[in-house]
Amino acid sequence: MAEDTLTTAGIGNHGASRLPSVDIDSYNIELKDDEGFLGDRASKGAFQAILDNWRKPLKKNGDDPFGAKSSEEISKKKLDEILIGDDVEASALVHSAIEDFAKELAYVTTRFLKTKAWDKTEAIIVGGGFRQSRIGELAIARADIILKADGHKIRMIPIRFHPDEAGLIGCAHLAPSWIFEAHDSILAVDIGGTNIRCGVVETRQKKAADLSKAQVWKSELWRHADDEPTREGAVKKLANMLKDLIKQAETEGLKLAPFIGISCPGVIKDDGSIEKGAQNLPGNWESSKFNLPSSLIDAIPSIGAHDTAVLMHNDGVVQGLSEIPFMQDYKRWGILTIGTGLGNARFTMRNPREKTDKNEKKKG
Repeated sequence: MAEDTLTTAGIGNHGASRLPSVDIDSYNIELKDDEGFLGDRASKGAFQAILDNWRKPLKKNGDDPFGAKSSEEISKKKLDEILIGDDVEASALVHSAIEDFAKELAYVTTRFLKTKAWDKTEAIIVGGGFRQSRIGELAIARADIILKADGHKIRMIPIRFHPDEAGLIGCAHLAPSWIFEAHDSILAVDIGGTNIRCGVVETRQKKAADLSKAQVWKSELWRHADDEPTREGAVKKLANMLKDLIKQAETEGLKLAPFIGISCPGVIKDDGSIEKGAQNLPGNWESSKFNLPSSLIDAIPSIGAHDTAVLMHNDGVVQGLSEIPFMQDYKRWGILTIGTGLGNARFTMRNPREKTDKNEKKKG
């Protein structure tokens, strides 16, 4: 993180290190070794490179089961089908890539665990698009076994919500609880290097006050990488997507809170500017003259009869926040998001549930 001091969550305080349920010990750590950034060793591109290496000797003999297709062109769905298909050699090839990637993921995780910020971590959520596949699940499970074999008392847990929705649902945990007293839903934005996803999140607090039953009512996806817009064009498109969702929510009768939560790559400063890490977004989002939350408030000054409030945080942090209801048995836990890069965040629960010994029998 850019700063070591705690900041208290509140409307308008972006990138806060203290939120209603957790303290954020660190996020967006950039660890390096002799080969460069460690995160590059456990990214989607890293898996594709590993698969390529296993394909090379087969290509020489004309036995590559994937033919001339590049590893980047092979979808996760196709790889999942091959795992359980009749072509044993192709299945073995994918299993080999999974094993090597799991070793890399375990190594990178070990390096995080050695940092001061990640000391005493008890569990790690693994999110990102790679997780939403059988190959991703196997790689996570195998890395978990490797870490345990090396003596680490830690659990690696695939993120529970769909990765496409976790970044939206996590936005609900950015807001102070009082904002939901008269409302049942919020607007959420998940910004990535390729896509921007906007959605309406129903909090469903009557069914579960801890937001464990929160769900995405409706969402819209824009693949900005295909359109290559200017920064201003991207903000205008984002604002229009949100306005469209507001109209749909009003038509449906949802009680939309005057709040927009934003999940965004990079180190987020308390004024809503981005210090670093936004290099994959359209235009210069790290400019001192650019402030996304302010731009959205200008475009959408009110929602219903109330002034609009916006809170923005790092995308890895927000994905992790979606897990808060399910991590009550852990005091210290983290998240790694496997995508274009490797997002990361470490959390400490402010009021963890005390563990009980399941084997302890009640007296009397």
